[in-house]
Amino acid sequence: MQHLVRKNILQLAPYSSARHEFEGEADVFLDANENPYNTGFNRYPDPLQHEVKEALGQIKGVAAENIFLGNGSDEAIDLLIRIFCEPREDHILILPPTYGMYKVSASISDVAIKTVALTPDFQPDVEAVLAASDAHSKLLFLCSPNNPTGNSFELVRIEQLLANFKGIVVVDEAYIDFSAQASCTALLDKYPNLVVMQTFSKAWGLAGIRLGIAYASKEIIALFNKVKPPYNVNVLSQQAALKALKNHKAQQTQVQNILSERAKLVEALANFPFVQKIYPTDANFILVKMDDPNMLYHYLVSQKIIVRNRSTVLLCEGCLRITVGTTEENTRLLDALHRLDEP
Repeated sequence: MQHLVRKNILQLAPYSSARHEFEGEADVFLDANENPYNTGFNRYPDPLQHEVKEALGQIKGVAAENIFLGNGSDEAIDLLIRIFCEPREDHILILPPTYGMYKVSASISDVAIKTVALTPDFQPDVEAVLAASDAHSKLLFLCSPNNPTGNSFELVRIEQLLANFKGIVVVDEAYIDFSAQASCTALLDKYPNLVVMQTFSKAWGLAGIRLGIAYASKEIIALFNKVKPPYNVNVLSQQAALKALKNHKAQQTQVQNILSERAKLVEALANFPFVQKIYPTDANFILVKMDDPNMLYHYLVSQKIIVRNRSTVLLCEGCLRITVGTTEENTRLLDALHRLDEP
């Protein structure tokens, strides 16, 4: 693993906060220059979020020592690039169409981006990816279920890449809770070059707290903790996450409701004459190919309904991406489309 890490990161002496240096029980805290008067938030948060990791690990079947929590998955993406990629020397590989922040984060760090398009059925072209990689290919980002296409990548292809790609393979599973396919966290013990990202933003309904998750080997987690800001997850976010984790059944119920609404929405959309194709989805959204996506997008905006226009994205030409809403929201969408379809 060490040969993949930037030399300055290996040599880095991380900042040691007051809460890092003390572990245990105490009544009087005079070590962190905090305001001593209890406002409920006058103390710094746990810098390593132990309680959240323990609760999450029990649900996901992953040891707390193999979990990193960050300020959204975007922090994990940014840290991975800063840990493994030497600016102007190394590069990342992405498979468009895919999530846009991989490219943005690499560009911010002055790290080059190589692209290998997905196949027409939105699967990784394993041979093409491996052919495009070299000694400077440090990170390969696989978004599965993929955004914006919604499909899961075949596990056999993911394992082929894990076994043969010489760098770090990052599987972004932001939408995994909506998929019938197993999580790649089950492969962590087998592949030390695997990082699996998940999030509290989607199935957990906590996009507003900006809490992302990365699962990896202890060695990679140690690198995350070495580079991250000392208090990267605030008290409010940790409290909200703990509350959700303790009420796991509510999250499962919401996921089942979304899956039910997804099936009904797919069936209803298929009846419109301007809908050319509805792509299979394992996420909480649907990619739909339309006759005139730009007109439909602006029409829906006029009805105060916002979807995502993906019609200019590679392999998604002519498509809108529609998030599955509540029954009431989905009904409003369908009613608006029916009005457009009326003679």
